[in-house]
Amino acid sequence: MNAVSRLGARIISVVEGVGRYVGFLLRSLRGGLLPPYRVRILFKQMHFVGVESLLIVMVTGIFTGMVFAVQANIGFSRFGAESLIGAIVTLSLTRELAPVLTALMVNGRVGSAMAAELGTMRVTEQIDALDSMAVDAHQYLAAPRILAATLMVPALTMVFNVVGVIGCWYVAVKQLSVTPGAFQARIEWWVDPDDLLGGMIKSAVFGLILSSVGCYKGFTTSGGAEGVGRATTTAVVISGVLILTSDYFMTLILAPLSVG
Repeated sequence: MNAVSRLGARIISVVEGVGRYVGFLLRSLRGGLLPPYRVRILFKQMHFVGVESLLIVMVTGIFTGMVFAVQANIGFSRFGAESLIGAIVTLSLTRELAPVLTALMVNGRVGSAMAAELGTMRVTEQIDALDSMAVDAHQYLAAPRILAATLMVPALTMVFNVVGVIGCWYVAVKQLSVTPGAFQARIEWWVDPDDLLGGMIKSAVFGLILSSVGCYKGFTTSGGAEGVGRATTTAVVISGVLILTSDYFMTLILAPLSVG
């Protein structure tokens, strides 16, 4: 009976946590839609999420494209279909690799920073000070961060797509002797705008997930410096799991769009 009680208490705790997170997210989104609008803070966060993450996304993207070009060549060279390397790698990037890898890289840099920054503000009572001055902390702190990540992760995903295709082109054309015309023609033949659109939708959802989880864990931090470290680690882990889990379900939903 003790084991059953502990299991039940754990389930209740998880459900309560999900409810608190959803309430936090809805309150933050509502705060972003109501005046006063924190435009300056929004642009500052967009710079932090987008511009400052650009280098790591570009490095990840170009080497991902190069690696998958090499791997695709191993398979396609067995039946003389090397010209399909560009199309297959581009499809993989636009549909799955670019949204997921971009979100995971941004989560490691931005999601953890949001949790740490807001967690420090919580344990040092700066958020309580905002509340005492009748400033909505959700609107002032959380809403700009969530909106900035939701907007900038798709932009970073597009950058990942571009540099990934460039890396694939370099390996396929310069090292594997695929003709540039065949490389481009197969991409134009097989890759549709719907493939790119599906990836952009995924990346926007991933940006919402990583930013909202990071902000929520920061807002609910307790226990001083140790609590800040624990909240930061938990935010990155939970966001990563939710990104991969939601990717599967969104793929099922968006699959008819790509096929159509």
